Amino acid sequence: MSNPIRQPRAAFPATVLVGALLLAGCSQTVETEPPGRTSAKVKPSSQATPSWAPVTGTPQVIPAVRDFRRAEGRGWRPSKGARVVVPAGPKSNVADEAQLMAHDLGGLPVVYGGETVQPGDIEVKLSGKGSTANNVPVEGSADQAYTLTARGTRLTLTAPTDTGIFYGTRTVKQAVRAAGGLPEGTIEDRPDRPQRGMSLDNARKPFTQGWIEDRLREIADLKLNQFQLHFSDDQGFRIQSDTHPEVVSADHLTKAQVRQIIQLAQSLHISVVPELDSPGHLGAVLAHHQDLLLHRASGSVVPGAIDISNPKAAPLVDSLLKEMSELFTNPKGAPAYWHLGGDEYQALMSSSPSTTYPQLSRAARQKYGPNGTIEDLATGWLNDRQKTVEAKGKNRIEAWNDGFFSSPRASAAKNRMVDYWTGKENGKRDPAEFLREGRNVLNFNDEFLYYVLGEPNQFTYPTGQRIYQSWTPQVLRHTQPVAVPASMTGPDRIPGARFAIWADRSQAQTQAQVAAGIRLPLAALAQKTWDSRKPALSWTDFKALANRVAGPPR
Repeated sequence: MSNPIRQPRAAFPATVLVGALLLAGCSQTVETEPPGRTSAKVKPSSQATPSWAPVTGTPQVIPAVRDFRRAEGRGWRPSKGARVVVPAGPKSNVADEAQLMAHDLGGLPVVYGGETVQPGDIEVKLSGKGSTANNVPVEGSADQAYTLTARGTRLTLTAPTDTGIFYGTRTVKQAVRAAGGLPEGTIEDRPDRPQRGMSLDNARKPFTQGWIEDRLREIADLKLNQFQLHFSDDQGFRIQSDTHPEVVSADHLTKAQVRQIIQLAQSLHISVVPELDSPGHLGAVLAHHQDLLLHRASGSVVPGAIDISNPKAAPLVDSLLKEMSELFTNPKGAPAYWHLGGDEYQALMSSSPSTTYPQLSRAARQKYGPNGTIEDLATGWLNDRQKTVEAKGKNRIEAWNDGFFSSPRASAAKNRMVDYWTGKENGKRDPAEFLREGRNVLNFNDEFLYYVLGEPNQFTYPTGQRIYQSWTPQVLRHTQPVAVPASMTGPDRIPGARFAIWADRSQAQTQAQVAAGIRLPLAALAQKTWDSRKPALSWTDFKALANRVAGPPR
């Protein structure tokens, strides 16, 4: 696409840009196009060199840039007559990023072509071949890198991909908001961990499309690049379904709304990770298919759990997986994520599973031999569900850590990511085991990254300060780094982390309260996944900076 999906709501107020222009103090009037207009070719003009008070110190952004080489000079500020220049033209991959940055800076004109970049301008260009299709999320840290150089009143932004260009535009936006501009010198920046994001429980508490889109803009400004949507649970199924309309809750997102959310996410270089949890947490679906509910030997029902020994169970879940997989589309060549859930299946949390659930035990022995267990049956269930979504093109499959078991008879698909959230429950495996097995592990540490509404089960709301001061991606469980060799904890094995919002007690906070409560933790997560080293700023200074770059509430 050549234009961003909808204009962001977080553009600078007119007073901010006016103040910047007054500070810049241009020495003569220059004829430019009205803000927001574009031209097909850069036309030379007699733009005078703007004058402004020097921008001092280091770039003021979150996450902090990894490398800044200072130079002598006044730096760069948005000034009267400044333009965003795209030499590659209006159909290039970086045109939409340039337009977004121009909008964020108050409506600078965007011009195209190969004419001379004038004093005060921002030049935006790819440094690589640009072979990646427009707005296709990239996976490696190197493909997310960018370079920003402020020299001689001009600003140059280059990157190997349009994702890197996008992150550079976020740095410019924040630096102007926090300090009026960028100091003279060169920024060389790239993330430590390639996957950084937020997960939202939209099943227990329905959040509006507008709220979700505001969070997408917020995390994009922090250079977070993943948004997980948990849309089905015991309390609700929150997306329109045409194959099984009976399971859909009254308060839900339409397919049109979901498509709009996906489009916005893609324009912001965010991958959407849908989650349809099974074989537990299916209460909203099973309320309309009660013949598939899991029963104990006593005859009592297990709320939310499906009987995976019932031959009708898999077709029901697979039909929903297929429909939702077709809804959550991915650009050609992009990583296509899907989360299978797999957590807290009540049959596996019993003190005596085979006695309590004899039908599951029988099915396990029939499928896996006389030593087959219910754990084997659950492993086979998730493996089959993975095949269902892979047949629909999904190629980045995840599940919660308590859905992985160690057995010689059945093992989880090797390419499935372990999303490690808890080590508190009985029988949960240490994350070191997964790493030694050769599996990759994404950090969801519930000690630091779980925002559980109402704080049930001894959960407390995580704070940005605690994440900032005490957590790194290597702290997968409890409060200490995982005990494995350093070769197992790099970005290739622990690719990053997501901050999770869970609505266990949905009425405990309003949507506005949730937004306020997660703001600083998200900023801290962004800092520690972009650069896990000890931050240069104190928490007090980081918090003050977060308040400056955040802008008005969204």
